[in-house]
Amino acid sequence: MTTEASQPAMVSIRVTLNGTEQEASVEPRLLLVHFIRETLNLTGTHIGCDTTHCGACTILLDGTPVKSCTIFAVQADGREITTVEGLAAGGVLHPIQAAFTEEHGLQCGFCTPGMMLTGVAFLENNPDPSEAEIRRAISGNLCRCTGYVNIIKAYQSAAAKLRERGA
Repeated sequence: MTTEASQPAMVSIRVTLNGTEQEASVEPRLLLVHFIRETLNLTGTHIGCDTTHCGACTILLDGTPVKSCTIFAVQADGREITTVEGLAAGGVLHPIQAAFTEEHGLQCGFCTPGMMLTGVAFLENNPDPSEAEIRRAISGNLCRCTGYVNIIKAYQSAAAKLRERGA
């Protein structure tokens, strides 16, 4: 007697991704990082370690930086997701994106999206951070290329730009 392998139950979820509502049916065990990359086809969110150590998969979930390799897509149902693709508005780079370019805060670029999204949330809550505070903020995001000096300069530059914009 042969039996067909049972198919996993699919769950319908709805998220607001970079300001646009998206709906999809997903397996309950699908990680958010795979949902973003493979279902929604946004590849700026990177998969680095699958163990929460590197931070390459960092996104904003309801404005809070989270490592999307540790969250199931179904846990994002009804929530707002921001990826690196959602930072620029109207063809204008977000100040953190502009600062990473101007201050040479990237080399290979693999960690950059996670670093930027961590920075967006961090600078929103700390508009004039010290170097030590920046180092603490990025401690969950690993970079194997830059040595962090220019990433810190990029955070400082973005903070100044955001303060100017807010004034």
